[in-house]
Amino acid sequence: MNSLAFFNNKGGVGKTSLVYHLAWMFSLKGIEVVVADLDPQANLTSMFLEDERLLEIWQSGTSNTILDHLQPLIDGSGDIRTFDLEPISSNLHLIPGNLGLTLFEDSLSENWAKCLGKDARAFRVMTAFYRIIAKASSLVNAQLVLLDVAPSLGAINRSALIAANQVIFPLAPDLFSLQGLKNLGPTLSHWRIEWKKRLNEVPTNLDIPMPEGKMNPMGYVVMQFGVKDNRPVKAYEQFLNQIPTTFHDVVLGESIQNSIQPSQDPYQLIQLKHYRSLMPLAMKARKPMFLLTPKDGAIGAHLEAVRRCYQDFEQLAKIIASKAGIPFS
Repeated sequence: MNSLAFFNNKGGVGKTSLVYHLAWMFSLKGIEVVVADLDPQANLTSMFLEDERLLEIWQSGTSNTILDHLQPLIDGSGDIRTFDLEPISSNLHLIPGNLGLTLFEDSLSENWAKCLGKDARAFRVMTAFYRIIAKASSLVNAQLVLLDVAPSLGAINRSALIAANQVIFPLAPDLFSLQGLKNLGPTLSHWRIEWKKRLNEVPTNLDIPMPEGKMNPMGYVVMQFGVKDNRPVKAYEQFLNQIPTTFHDVVLGESIQNSIQPSQDPYQLIQLKHYRSLMPLAMKARKPMFLLTPKDGAIGAHLEAVRRCYQDFEQLAKIIASKAGIPFS
């Protein structure tokens, strides 16, 4: 299972929009994709689904949100339950988020410690996200599972990140993203070490799949920077140039003698421009920015922006697919 989490300690950088657009691009390229909304805010789910469908699944007692899958573990009545996926397109499927996911936070915190005591139920709780996305992947033979997580360092994200093979870091070229990155690097390293300790304590009679907790950094995406004459504006450029050294230092644990330009850093996947004029149109049309048409209001200069947006996301999807070992055409 190829599982890829998008993670940043700083909110508001466009992480959820990035996951949404990448999911659609992979789907358009014929790649079977599952998207799991593991952010209690459920913003990604609201991008994919109409309000009427959201109301239906959140008020149904038999729906397929992430909280419904977890409910037997939360109330102590059993393990994760069987489920279906929410179809978005023929090869794009969603595990919908739920605002009530925060109810799982305390249980995850409590059972993290209990794993060290070889507690079988604790391991069922801690591996719940992993087992849910593994089940979802097998249901549709997914080539890629994308995980959207909250901008926090709490217990929910710890369990979600343990389920990820690789991690992409969406970053804005500003002070807050740099500070957030300095929090993420040591935290991920600590989580890897601590989960490895717990894997040594798994009861021998517990027959459930266990995540390795790799969380390998695939790279970072620089989001929403301004441009002037095809160059980042000066206010952003000073922070943009600090990202490679900071990333290598705090995330990869590598000391760099000389500074690296972002364009020379193999861990910079892409720099995405801020398509300010397209996003309102896309939200109204309920489709990705790069699929907007004149019927959606994309006329004149907007059409050229749509074309560039498609090229950018196609390039990013191709890079990610290559690093994940997925054929891409």
